[in-house]
Amino acid sequence: MGGDMKGAFQTSREIFENPIWQDIPKFRIFFYIVGNAVYAEEGAVVAGMHLKRGQFLRAYRNLMKDLEYIENRSVKRYSLSVISRKVEQLVKEERLKIEDTELGTLFTVVNYAQYQGFDHYKKKTWDSVGTDLERDENRDGTELEQGWNNNNKDNKDKKVKKENKKDNTAFEDYTSNPVLLESLNSFYEYRKKSKKPMTDAAIKLLLNKLNDLASDDETKVDILNQSILNGWQGIFPIKDGDKGGRSSGISKHERDSKPGYGGSDRKITSLDKTSNVREFSDEELARLI
Repeated sequence: MGGDMKGAFQTSREIFENPIWQDIPKFRIFFYIVGNAVYAEEGAVVAGMHLKRGQFLRAYRNLMKDLEYIENRSVKRYSLSVISRKVEQLVKEERLKIEDTELGTLFTVVNYAQYQGFDHYKKKTWDSVGTDLERDENRDGTELEQGWNNNNKDNKDKKVKKENKKDNTAFEDYTSNPVLLESLNSFYEYRKKSKKPMTDAAIKLLLNKLNDLASDDETKVDILNQSILNGWQGIFPIKDGDKGGRSSGISKHERDSKPGYGGSDRKITSLDKTSNVREFSDEELARLI
C-alpha cells in the first residue's frame, strides 16, 4: 500500500480556497495520491517498478479500500465508477496523468514540485494547476460550484420554510379560525420585531393563558390586539370600556343575557376590577410569558 512510504509531505493552505476543496471525493482521491506519491528526487522502486518523483502506483480497487470512511457508524466505500469519474476529472483539470500498467494505474502528479516546495507557497500554487478548468470556471462557473450554491440556496429555503412551519404549527393546531390565527401570527411577529421572540414553551404558555382569559375567539382576538396596541409583551384581560367593554373571558352574548352586564341595571362585580389591572414593566411582562 502507498501508506508504506514513511515521512511527511507539504501542501499550501490555499487549497482551502480552491474549488477542489468542495468536492469531497475528488479532494480525498487527489490528496491521497499527492500524499503517497514518491517524494525523493531520485525516485523509488515500488513492486519492482521504478517510479519517478511525484508518481504513485495503485489499482483502483485498492483505492476503494484506501479511501474507506465512517458514516452513521458504518464503513462506506466509494464505488469504482465514482473513483474512475473523479480521476478522469483530475486528468482533465491537468492535476494528474494516468497510465495503465500490469501492476495497476500509474498516477503522476502534474507539477508535483509546486505542492512540495516552500518557495511555491503562494496562491498561484493551486491556481496555476488546471488552467483550462479555471478559465471555464471564470466564464460559466463549474458544475460543482453551481450545485454547491444551489444546494446552499435550497438548504436556506428549506430552513426558512422549516422555521415558518415551526412558528405556525402550534397556532394552526390551536385554531382554524382565520381571524384568530392572523392575530396569533401578528402577536408572534410583534414579539419578534420587539427583539423578544417567543420560544416553543412561551407559545404554549400563551395559548394556555388565552384559554384561561377567554372562552370565545372574538374575545381572544381582542386580547391579542390589545397587547399589540399597548406594546405589552404579555396578554391580559380586556380592560373595561375596550372593544365593547368585554371582561375576562365573558363573551358579548353572555354579557347581554346575564344580569349585571350592560344596560342601566349593570352591577359592579369582581370582574369589573380588571379595569384596575396595573401595567407591568417590560422586564416583568417578559417573565410572564
